[in-house]
Formats: sequence, C-alpha cells, structure tokens
Amino acid sequence: MKFTDGFWTLRPGVDALYAQEAYDIERRDDSIVVSAPTKVITRRGDTLNRPMLTVTLSSPLEGVARVRVERHVGSPTDPGFDLVGATEGAAVTTVDEAGGVLRTGPLEARIAPGAPWDLSFAADGQVLTRSGHKSLGFMRLAPGAAVAAEPTGLAGVTGTGLAPAPTYLRGQLSLGVGELVYGLGERFGPLVKNGQTVDVWNADGGTSSDLAYKNVPFYLTNRGYGVLVNHRDHVSFEVGSETVEQVQFSVAGESLDFMVLYGPTPERILERYTALTGRAATVPAWSYGLWLSTSFTTDYDEATVTSFVDGMRERDIPLSVFHFDCFWMREFNWTDFEWDPRVFPDPEGMLARLRERGLRVSAWLNPYIAQRSALFAEARDHGYLVRRADGSVWQWDMWQAGMGLVDFTNPEATRWYQEKLRGLLRQGVDAIKTDFGERIPTDVVWHDGSRPGDMHNWYAQLYNRAVFDVLEKERGTGEAVVFARAATAGGQRMPVHWGGDSSSSFESMAETLRGGLSLALSGFAHWSHDVGGFEGMPDPAVFKRWTVFGLLSSHTRLHASTSYRVPWLFDQAEGRDEADPQSAVSVMRRFARLKNSLMPYLFQAGLDASRSGVPVMRPMQLAFPGDPAVEHLDRQYLLGPDLLVAPVFSADGTVDFYLPPGRWTHLLSGETVDGGGWRREVHGFDSVPLYVRPGAVIPFGPSEAQPDAEYTDGLTLRVFPGPDGDSDLRVTTPGGRQAHFTIVRRDGSTRIRSTDLSDFTARTPDGTTTSTRTGELEITA
Repeated sequence: MKFTDGFWTLRPGVDALYAQEAYDIERRDDSIVVSAPTKVITRRGDTLNRPMLTVTLSSPLEGVARVRVERHVGSPTDPGFDLVGATEGAAVTTVDEAGGVLRTGPLEARIAPGAPWDLSFAADGQVLTRSGHKSLGFMRLAPGAAVAAEPTGLAGVTGTGLAPAPTYLRGQLSLGVGELVYGLGERFGPLVKNGQTVDVWNADGGTSSDLAYKNVPFYLTNRGYGVLVNHRDHVSFEVGSETVEQVQFSVAGESLDFMVLYGPTPERILERYTALTGRAATVPAWSYGLWLSTSFTTDYDEATVTSFVDGMRERDIPLSVFHFDCFWMREFNWTDFEWDPRVFPDPEGMLARLRERGLRVSAWLNPYIAQRSALFAEARDHGYLVRRADGSVWQWDMWQAGMGLVDFTNPEATRWYQEKLRGLLRQGVDAIKTDFGERIPTDVVWHDGSRPGDMHNWYAQLYNRAVFDVLEKERGTGEAVVFARAATAGGQRMPVHWGGDSSSSFESMAETLRGGLSLALSGFAHWSHDVGGFEGMPDPAVFKRWTVFGLLSSHTRLHASTSYRVPWLFDQAEGRDEADPQSAVSVMRRFARLKNSLMPYLFQAGLDASRSGVPVMRPMQLAFPGDPAVEHLDRQYLLGPDLLVAPVFSADGTVDFYLPPGRWTHLLSGETVDGGGWRREVHGFDSVPLYVRPGAVIPFGPSEAQPDAEYTDGLTLRVFPGPDGDSDLRVTTPGGRQAHFTIVRRDGSTRIRSTDLSDFTARTPDGTTTSTRTGELEITA
C-alpha cells in the first residue's frame, strides 16, 4: 500500500507518525523493549498528546530476530502464524550507553540510542539490513484517503478489493545496491520481486495475473537474510517500488510483527524459516508417479475411466494415481461426499477394480456445502457453517447454488467434516484434492471469534489440516497426500500443492514455472501443475513440451478443464503414429519411465526436504548463490541436488539456458560440456536440456514401471565426471530400508563403498559397468 507522493509529501488524507528516536531502551530478560515516540523529545512538554510506538526485540529461534511494534497494546492483534519451532532462550541481550543489542546465534539486532531511529541487523560484522529514519510509521487515514496498493486510478481502493482501514503500521527495511528479493508465495510474474507491489491476500485468479492462490508474507534476498511478516491478515508489500531503497510492508491495525532470519546462504535461510514455521511431511513414493484425471467438466463414467487406464497400460505408460474431479458427485450437490449413482452405481467395486490394476485413487473436494446437498441442513442446524453478523448462514451462488462454507474454527464442525471424509477413505480413496480455499468472505462471524481479515488467508491452513490429519490417521504417517491449491505460511507442512488454473500455451507454461520457483523460495518442498494447461486444448507441441516439464517436476498430474489429457488424442490430432519417437505417447512413455527409474534419487530428495526445508525443485538462486548469472533466471531449475532442467518453451525446440562452471553431462545422451556460460540447443520432443552436476553420483532404481519399487534390489549408481573429493550418498526405500555410500575420487578413479548394501552396480556415462557383491568397488570415471 502506498502512503506517500514522492520523497517529500504524503498522499491526500494520510497522516504519518514515525518512530523518531529510541527514547529509552530497557532489557527485560531475553528481550529488549524500546520506547519510540513519534517526535524527538527535547523538553517535557513534548511527551504530551503524542502517540508512541513500543518496539520489542526478541528471538523465537537461534538466528532469528523478532521485532514487535505496537501503538496501543490493548487493541486486537493478529495472532500470527503457528511458530511450531519456536524455542525459549534463543537470545542474549545487553543494554548500555551504546544502545541495546540482541544476539541470537550469528545474528545481531542493534538499536542505537536517541535520534534518528536506527535499528540494524548484522552478522559476521556486516550489516544485512536496517530500519532507519521514517522506517517505522503509524499511518492514520482520513475517509476517502487516496492510498492504493497499486495504481488502480481509484482513490481509496486497495489492490485486494478491500477498503482501507483507518490505521496502519508500516515497516521498511533497506535494500543494498544489487540486492534482489524473492519469495512472497506462488507468484506468476517476474521471479525477482524488486519494483513490484505484492498483496498477500489469497485469490482465485488463475496463473496469468498478479493474484495468487498461495500468499506467503515471507521473502529472502541475495544478501543472506529473509523476512517473515507474522500476520495472517492482509499484508501489502512495496518491494523497492514506493521507496526504491526499501522493502516496505504494511498491515492494518495497531501492531506490526516481523522477523529477520539469517542465512547466510539461501538454503540456510529456508532451513531456519521452515524450522520455525514447519517442515513438509514426507509423502509416499507412489505419489511421485504419474497422475491421470477425469478432467473437470468432461463426460465420464467407469467405462471412460477404464478405457483411459487400459489405454495407458496398452501403450506401456506407467500410471500411479487416477483422480476423480468434481463430477464424481452430482451437480449442485458439492460437497456431499456421495458418488453420483447415475454414472457410478458401484463406487466401492470400481475403486477395488482400480486398485487391482495397481492404482491409487484421488478424489476432489472443496470446503463448501451446496444448498441442495442433504448435508446443508445438517450443517446449518448444528452451527457448522459460517454465519453473518445477524446470525444467518453466509451463502452465495458463485460456484454452487446457495452454498455455505464449513467453519473450521469450530472443532465440532471440523470433526463432522472429517467423519464424512472417513467414509470416502473407507470406500478406497487414497488421496484428496483440496480445491478452493481462497474465496473466503470477510463479512462474516467465525465460531471462535477470529477476526474476518485474519481468517481469509488462514482458512486454507485449517481446511488442508483437517483433511491431511484424517489421511495421516487413516493411511499412516508418510502416506498422507493432499493436492492443495490454496495455502499461506506454514502450508508446506501438508503437501502436495499444485499451481492452479493455467491456460494451454507456452507463455502459461513459463508463468507456471515461475510460480513454482517462487513457491519453492517461500519454503514449499513439493509442487505440481496441470500438464498441458488447465484451460483450453493445447496444440500437440505445447502438450509434449509440458509433458516433459511435468515429468521432471516433483509431482506430475494430467488434468484439464473441458478436455481429456491422454496422449494418444494429441497424436490423433497431429496425425502422428504413436510409435514415432516424437509422438505424445512415446514422449510420455519415455519420461514417465525415466522418472520412475530416478525414484531412489527423487524420493531421497523428498525425505531430505522434510528434514532440512530445502525443496525438491530448487531455483538456481537457491542452488548457486553468489553466481551473478543466475540471479534473474526463471526458466530452469535443479530437480533434487544434481539434475539441472531447462524446459523447452518453443515448438521448434530452441532453448537458451545457463550452465554454471564445471563439467556437466547430459543425462540422456551422455554428452559432456563445459559450463560457465550460456548455451543454445535445439531438442526434439523426446529430449530436453537435462544435465548432471559435475561429480554427481545418481542412484537409479530397478523399475521403470512403478515409483514405489524396492530400490535397493538391483540398484545402479551412475557416476559422472567431476573433481577429486569425498562425498556421501544415501538411498532410502519406501519401506524405510537405507543404504549409505561413501564416494572417494582421486586421480580419475572413483571408489564406492557401502556398509549396508553388498549388491549394487556402478555405471559411467560411456557405458562402463562394474558390479560388486562385496559392498565396495573401484571404477575409472
């Protein structure tokens, strides 16, 4: 939200009162409390009739400095996010004539005494960022104040569609020369957020706008730190936009709570952030395989479903999950948890037959109860639906006629919804797509008394948690999978999330990737998207390029709005023989089988993400900090620690990408090339720039047919050229068995030793293969 009109003046109707000095600084146990009047106090009369900001410095976790700014401490406050990793005694504080210092691990927050206001954050003797003169402000707005979160041309309208509140607290943190900002949730515009206005307010806006399904008030920069604004309600960011030297964040009300998290590397920042807000749960190996959907508004019944499943099997395309979208329930009845008997008269039998084919089953749900549903009256009468201030049930017709919204702040309503869900799981459903969760009204009253603004983004957390908890209890730890669209900070604890409604074009494919990379830089470990795009029917070139991209993502789903996504339909449209290596069938077969063979590598990356917070799909900025060539890259990424993927966004196969320094090997062809610069390559539909990091050892499983095989039964380690050095490799099977390898490179020779696996094979890019039954071997590589 923009309050100023250039450097000197305020916008009409805005009154700004800034923290002018640290008037006094007190040490209180492991916190520091600062009185910050909005005028420099030169005489006793200056203390009268003037607001003062109370600023408290503390630490919820080593390496994290928390700043809480309050005008009136008795006013309602935003509860903030669940800081599940918060600890006691994470800071040491001192106060003397030089000011106050809070030390937490390597991070130091220092408040200078007197004027001007100066709060700095430093590590290893270097200032990371600071809150300086006019950085903390209490903003009062007159009715009709001409503030805007973006230049809409309408005075008094924010970018969220919300009318401005009468008071705001605004914070600013400095940006250095060349400092770049990333994160703030799944955003589909430029990956670097500098120059943007970002409203943290969940919305169902598709992938081609500045709206986002997953808004996270957390960012990190290339200068070694991140910032979490600890508010569930609307947060407006001006990232080097209103004031180009600052990141500005503002929240309505009387208090502001934010945290600075030290790295120094991007990975370490995410480790601290996810330690504080929660790490991703482990997801089952079968979920990494290929998902096929009925699509949204297509016509289907069991015969249609079976024809698709059999068609994939006949074409030797491995399939792991079949998904039933909305119309498994009868129209106008969503959500009633009842299969439409007109098209699915025997749901238990159908699900059993799919299970016999080796498939898991996913089903669509949302948090709305349609008026025609038999559950509506039950939920209404028990007080399970969100209500308006006059006591009436909140209803609208946008989506399903007369629908109400389940109130997950009511424990009884949550248990009621969960019990309905258990019935679905008992029928044989394995995973749940938790759609929607963004269209949450603010003119309502919540059961637990939550403020409407606080609940708008947070609702997705309660909704996904209610579903995830049931899946985990019914299926077991490590077996729960939601396929969620909406989220906010902490949502990474309940994977998987997908990128929402895209269109069927190369441009939308590229914006989808940007959204996924931005989400990864916001702490989310797993991510998927609709292969081929959701809206419209992609031409075969778009579908095939998107297929490769999708199968080189952590999770892969074939899904659309009005059309099916089975590959042979695209070959028919193109008049291409399915046996042609460039056909959609051949492309999908090749990369689906490749992904399954890579499962020892991918599954381990997912397990590591649950321990460290480092995502499976890693933006280049995360993987190669300090390399100025990667700072703006948003069309390539690492899949796991060692595979570089540059999706092809063109029909003719031309792709430009950057390889960091070192000797890289193309995984598919075995060609080795020197990095340290840009490359332009042309790839057929059956290929993609897929390069192995120098010195990597990639484990390949024995099965191309399924993602959840016993990986150590026929494991192959592919050893790629790289510099001398020592490394470790771990492979974990879906059943929990582990194999550890020690890898030693010296003078062109590689020795591999395992203490818990005696039978494995090593292979080099040139085809040299060596097997062992002793747990140790040496090869030339």
